[in-house]
Amino acid sequence: MTRALRDAVIVGSGPNGLAAAVILARAGLDVQVLEEQPTPGGGCRTHPLTLPGAPTLPHDLCSAVHPMAAASPFFTAFDLDARGVHLLRPEISYAHPLDDHPAALAYTDLGRTIEYLRATSGGPDARAYEILMRPLVESFPAIAALCLSDMRSLPRPARTVTGLAAGAAFGRRVVEQGSPAWNRRFTAEVAAAQITGVSGHVSARLPSLAPSATMLLLGAAAHTVGWPIPEGGSQAITDALIADLADHDGDILCNHAVVDQRQLPPARVYLFDTSPWTLAHIYGARLGRRYRRALDRFPAGNGITKVDFILSGPVPWADPHIGGAGTVHCGGTRADMAAAEADITAGRHTPRPLVLVSQPSAIDPTRRRDDGIEALWTYTHVPAGSDRDMTDTITAQIERFAPGFRDTILASQCTTAHHLSDHNANYRGGDIAAGQVTMYRMIARPTLRWNPYRTPLGNVYLCSSSTPPGPSVHGMSGYHAAHHVLRRHFGIHTLPDLAPHRRPAGNPL
Repeated sequence: MTRALRDAVIVGSGPNGLAAAVILARAGLDVQVLEEQPTPGGGCRTHPLTLPGAPTLPHDLCSAVHPMAAASPFFTAFDLDARGVHLLRPEISYAHPLDDHPAALAYTDLGRTIEYLRATSGGPDARAYEILMRPLVESFPAIAALCLSDMRSLPRPARTVTGLAAGAAFGRRVVEQGSPAWNRRFTAEVAAAQITGVSGHVSARLPSLAPSATMLLLGAAAHTVGWPIPEGGSQAITDALIADLADHDGDILCNHAVVDQRQLPPARVYLFDTSPWTLAHIYGARLGRRYRRALDRFPAGNGITKVDFILSGPVPWADPHIGGAGTVHCGGTRADMAAAEADITAGRHTPRPLVLVSQPSAIDPTRRRDDGIEALWTYTHVPAGSDRDMTDTITAQIERFAPGFRDTILASQCTTAHHLSDHNANYRGGDIAAGQVTMYRMIARPTLRWNPYRTPLGNVYLCSSSTPPGPSVHGMSGYHAAHHVLRRHFGIHTLPDLAPHRRPAGNPL
């Protein structure tokens, strides 16, 4: 039966849209989610990878490794583990191979990482890495809460004396590692390359503040919550959100593109897990000239090109320790990575880019067939909108650290930056962050407003990664937007309990 007026309609079913939907539905609202694609999940989906001449294997369309899901206040309250989502944590969160040195290894155990650095690069750099990271690791809950906030208020863990001190320590380190002073701490290549490779999860000039904040946050996560890989693929996270929404009478309508406001069903409030440019296209002049100009000034970021491989067996890394890492950063030295990112920022393809590799079979046996055949997930940074096939470039960069890698390739598939938006409209030009990531643009995201989620239309909100706290699978943009919606439009000032349970039929939450 068609309902005359919904409480909330959410456009886009990525992690942020689904987080908002779950919160609103658990508050007792009538919620519907509209999704353009045939399957929900946005950047958190797992599909069969079917390539000629190779068996079909599951692969993640975008996100594959989830440190921010493990750190997220939303997902902590939602309790993925209790819902049957097994976040598998490799003993080695990530590895960073080097040409003339043993690979850098970031163990979940910080002490073990420091001992490994001492053995491979000497005492001074091991001590330097410890001084850089230990305060962040010991204060990680406060730092994660701060970085995943709405960038307008201090979350509770950061309001204490120790929380404020942790934020200050984090800020000092961001400035150091995001400035020309970044090399003063280290004397050798291994530790510097190890932490710099983490900055590759943002495409930006090195050194600069936004990638510095990213590498320190994710670097600290590597030694606390880990860099987990969901058993069976990222779809497990999406499926848990969808199941909870259904348990609370929310529904999702796929294959339903919204390109004009007249296509929206009647509702008291609308939330858009879309890019701001999509929002501007849907509402046009109704948003007002000033706000539309601000959205037009919100810059897109660089692109990524993704290559998925089906291999006859594990990657033959020169350093066999790398085979135990869930994530590998193939970028060479700190200077190599800075030069590569400078090329991308200048709009040029680089011959030796930083390649991010996810090898889920290192921890998840369901991702490898009995005959040893497995899938490998990779991407690299490219200029926005690039239509260049980067398969050979990525292959060469992995081969650099894994001689014989080419011989293991049974099949491959390249999704260029130009075509990345085919499966997610938010990724315009291959920009998986849905907007440039700079320190200013983490606050003015997409505009410099006290409430970055609410638009001038009043009952229309933006809740995508184009709003604070920015990209990654954490659900926090949807969490913050939903909180504003509940307070302003429905008089609900306390967020609903997110712990796993079904609402009894016929009873309010």
